[in-house]
Amino acid sequence: MSTQQAVPLSEAAQTRKAVSNILKGSAGNLVEWFDVYVYTAFAAYFQSHFFNSSDDLQAGLEAMAVFSTSFLMRPIGSWFFGRYADRKGRKAALTLSVTMMSAGSFAIAIMPTQDVIGLWAMILLVFIRMVQGFSVGGEYGTSATYMSEAATAKRRGFFSSFQYVTLIGGQMLALLVLVILQNTMSKEDLTQWGWRIPFAIGGVAALVVLWLRRSMEETLSADQLRAAHVKVEGEAQPGTMKLLFTKHWKPLLICIGITLGGTVAFYTYTNFILKFMNDTSGIAKTDTSVINFWALFIFMLLQPVYGMLSDKIGRKPLLIWFGVTGVLFTWPLLSALAGTKDPFVAFLLMFGGLLMVGGYTSINALVKAELFPASIRALGVGLGYAIANSLFGGTVPLIGAALQKSGQVDMFFTYVTAAIFISLLVYIFALKNKKPTHLDAEQGNAFVAKGTAKDDDDKKDLVNA
Repeated sequence: MSTQQAVPLSEAAQTRKAVSNILKGSAGNLVEWFDVYVYTAFAAYFQSHFFNSSDDLQAGLEAMAVFSTSFLMRPIGSWFFGRYADRKGRKAALTLSVTMMSAGSFAIAIMPTQDVIGLWAMILLVFIRMVQGFSVGGEYGTSATYMSEAATAKRRGFFSSFQYVTLIGGQMLALLVLVILQNTMSKEDLTQWGWRIPFAIGGVAALVVLWLRRSMEETLSADQLRAAHVKVEGEAQPGTMKLLFTKHWKPLLICIGITLGGTVAFYTYTNFILKFMNDTSGIAKTDTSVINFWALFIFMLLQPVYGMLSDKIGRKPLLIWFGVTGVLFTWPLLSALAGTKDPFVAFLLMFGGLLMVGGYTSINALVKAELFPASIRALGVGLGYAIANSLFGGTVPLIGAALQKSGQVDMFFTYVTAAIFISLLVYIFALKNKKPTHLDAEQGNAFVAKGTAKDDDDKKDLVNA
């Protein structure tokens, strides 16, 4: 190990490094979430190949059940990749997760349907989606950790907001592919084989990201990685469940509370709303695709604006903005949306919901990352998010579809409102504004000039250990 001291970089050099690392880190996030959302965007076209084709509503319900089932793997993925990232490094974990997602997308693109292999088609689809859910479970916590650590201190809200820029961008690209294929292919061809195209695109894109991530800088220092492999009698090791549950269980609970209402609202206004407009509002599928695309495009561009605002006024005011407006306006917005057939009015209503949710999406990853020290950050953020997301966010399409089918859609509005209210209580009573955090106390490893090349060799040896 080198005995020379690391030299802090200038502010301009830090900014350049942050931009480079954020772009490489967020590119993988973009592809992973594209692969997640392609499923729901194209479900209406491939569901008859895997599920009960005699009843469209039943087939749609089964398709959404598979979507929700994949969320059950997220806590497991978060545990595995969180531990891996805290012990082996963020870069290694992010590279592995995008590799698994790529393999899953290619598998769906070429897999046979129920006409060929019967029930096995649905079984294989469920298995592949669970593998992808495992991958995404690791991607969120690790990328949230990496982007928070790679961001400069004064612009942490701005830089970390790009996690949701790329998360939303992944959904937007899925919708863009849907719109393009809807306008270039017949409905019969799209239903017969065209639905395979977006999964193939996602698989190829993931391979490109895999290449890009090879040049990412690790945000954990060699000393931090070394400490994760040194056993100290009577102390829990970094990146372990023992450390998380014995010393950091309170921030874990706060992390779950922060996520609960936000993830329900996010999946309501960005994911389930497509099916809601089709089945409840009665708006044509081609119109809802365009509505969703433009609403999400503007929403995506607003994420850095919210992030910059949080750097000025703090994170808590934005979360409270989301909580208060979500409680007051969710019911009126969704109720009005259920009763309109006008595409422009539907766009305004959807965008109104997204303006509220932006107070959560832009900064929630950073807020969670600030709760934990580096030794347990990836595991704490990932597991807290995954637990809430699996129980609440991932079940939004299933609950919404079931209540639609039973004619009790008003109960869905109540469910979303109640979830947001619970999180609002957490924002008000469990968070403090502009209080020094663990990230403030740590010097990011990406922002120091290494003393010798041997530091990098030490790090490689530890990652491979």
